[in-house]
Amino acid sequence: MTDATLATPGANPPKGKSLITLDARTKKRNAAEARFKAYGIAAIAAGIFCLVVLLTAILSNGVGAFQQTFIHVPVYLDPAKLDKAGNRDPEEMKKVSTFGYAPLIENSLWATVQKTGVETPLTKAKDMKPMISASAAAQVRDVVLANPDLVGDTVDFRILASSRVDGYLKGRVKRDDVARDKNINVEQLDLTDALREKGIVVREFNMDFITGADASESRAEQAGLGVSILGSFFMMLVVLLLSLPIGVAASIYLEEFAKKNRFTDIIEVNISNLAAVPSIVFGILGLAVFIQFMHLPQSAPLVGGLVLTLMTLPTIIISTRASLASVPPSIRQAALGVGASKMQSVFHHVLPLAMPGILTGTILGLAQALGETAPLLLIGMVGYIATNYPDGVASGFLDPNSAMPAQIYEWAKRADPAYYERAWGGIIILLVFLMIMNIIAILLRRRFERRW
Repeated sequence: MTDATLATPGANPPKGKSLITLDARTKKRNAAEARFKAYGIAAIAAGIFCLVVLLTAILSNGVGAFQQTFIHVPVYLDPAKLDKAGNRDPEEMKKVSTFGYAPLIENSLWATVQKTGVETPLTKAKDMKPMISASAAAQVRDVVLANPDLVGDTVDFRILASSRVDGYLKGRVKRDDVARDKNINVEQLDLTDALREKGIVVREFNMDFITGADASESRAEQAGLGVSILGSFFMMLVVLLLSLPIGVAASIYLEEFAKKNRFTDIIEVNISNLAAVPSIVFGILGLAVFIQFMHLPQSAPLVGGLVLTLMTLPTIIISTRASLASVPPSIRQAALGVGASKMQSVFHHVLPLAMPGILTGTILGLAQALGETAPLLLIGMVGYIATNYPDGVASGFLDPNSAMPAQIYEWAKRADPAYYERAWGGIIILLVFLMIMNIIAILLRRRFERRW
């Protein structure tokens, strides 16, 4: 019997019953199915809504980091200040520090203001200092030391504006808040607006944010993520070169060759438990073993890669074993039936069929490792320890450096609001890398996928 009463052929349906009209039990079941469907749609809609809110927040807060405010100013490189001996010898000119270059930039900007005819209550060149980045003097100094013959000429420079000027043009710094700000005043903001109309102050794409290095807390406008990106790259190389062969070899042995006994059961349980261990525990382990016991260089990508390898291995082993177990036993039996050895059946037949799952698990494990922060902080891979690119491959593995997630964390806790914007911009770059890795995993899976 079903919920709807079925009539016997040739017989009249029971009184009050119909094949078309649903009884109460069927209506209740259909209502439950409709509710379950509605719950599912609501859950998907809520997930999509949260994803949209997250992406909107990331993009709205982080896109500004890819643009920066610059000041185009012709700077007169006064020989009396930069090369008193007149020899144009870079070694002698190095004695002039950035403090000797800063007044030249301020005087040149003030001269530009007067030349353009902009009206301002500011009266002296020193009033230009809050509008100029502290890194501008070092930028001009580097150019002069690389080209000593420029001394005595007027050279056009594109220098960074201060973080307050940049924040004002981006809406981060409000005029009402300037009264409590010792770093800039309203008159300087008015001058910024006037110079922007003249095309002297401009907002342009900030390539240095992607390729540059971290900066001190007083030079937020100069900070970049490039050195940290390279640090993450060297770390991921270590993780890939260690976790993939070790993880796949361990999985093949446990799944295909190891006897099922208490010892292997203990190993499997521990692997599963390690996959659930918090990442900070691996950081403590790396600090104790790799730095304090083995005396490897602190803050080096090599140590960070070793720590992340320990964290990634359980994930790769579990996913690889699942891929090997998904290969039908008939494949193994057919290979053994035509005279192949156990080793040949595994490496020539089973492993190629399991390769899509192995590659997917490996790339997802690497993506997880790329976003880890806690273990890197414990081994010293924090921001502002590497301000230059490494000299070579060995230097890239062994010299102190940071990583993208650790750099983002370091920026987020700094006081200057400009660093908060850069933290959001760093998240965008990190998400782009993660998206690329996931796309590669999908493409590799489709490329090597086989049906049986």
